[in-house]
Amino acid sequence: MLTIAHLSDIHLGQDHRRDRGERARRRAERVMAYLDALPGPLDAVLVTGDLADHGLAAEYEQVAEVLKSRHRVLICPGNHDSRAPYREVLLGGAAAGPGEGPVNRLHHLPGADVLMLDSSVPGRPDGLLDERTLTWLDAELAAGRAELPALVAFHHPPVELAIPFVDGIRQFGEAGLARVLRRHPRVVGLLCGHSHTPAATTFAGLPLLVAPGVVSTVTLPCEGGEGVSFSHPPMLAFHVLDDERRLTTHYRVVPEN
Repeated sequence: MLTIAHLSDIHLGQDHRRDRGERARRRAERVMAYLDALPGPLDAVLVTGDLADHGLAAEYEQVAEVLKSRHRVLICPGNHDSRAPYREVLLGGAAAGPGEGPVNRLHHLPGADVLMLDSSVPGRPDGLLDERTLTWLDAELAAGRAELPALVAFHHPPVELAIPFVDGIRQFGEAGLARVLRRHPRVVGLLCGHSHTPAATTFAGLPLLVAPGVVSTVTLPCEGGEGVSFSHPPMLAFHVLDDERRLTTHYRVVPEN
């Protein structure tokens, strides 16, 4: 059995509104402290993008500090991230590959693989898995530990979630992703963020599980208000993959420290 904590959209930043930058950090630290205090083990903590708010090197220094954990932490970029400083600060610079190409990484966990993909499009809020990424994903799913189940993670959801603002900046070109996934039945689920709301749906016949946003919560039209709440408490998801390859998700509100 594999247990993974999943959070997203921490948006650590050097905002000129100092209170907002400090608030984002406090909320991310609250989540990480909660995970570090768990009495039981986790196989990994996944953070699906928008680690920094402006993609600055100084922000990634904060990210590296805040995401330090007794658990293994896996990350991918979002639309607020910038590939070159992300690589330099978080992934060891040149060893992580060219600064302008997509940041795609394969991680081996006990009994499963996790493929973290870069759905960001530099300079744009919407997302796309480009041909380089889809080719890489196809090859990695076919190679190595192909007998094991796999989880595929990225920032932008490739479907609409009934939130108009978010749906306008979702992941497009999703047919290419669907074609790759259908070639690889070892994939048991898809994990993403970007929407700042806990959600569960399907894509290409697979569970698509959306992590809540740590920095804020986006609300549905039926809930009224401005659509973005900074008063909702931070949340996260726990994904449990059992020996039958069944994926179960539990969402948690993170209590005050």
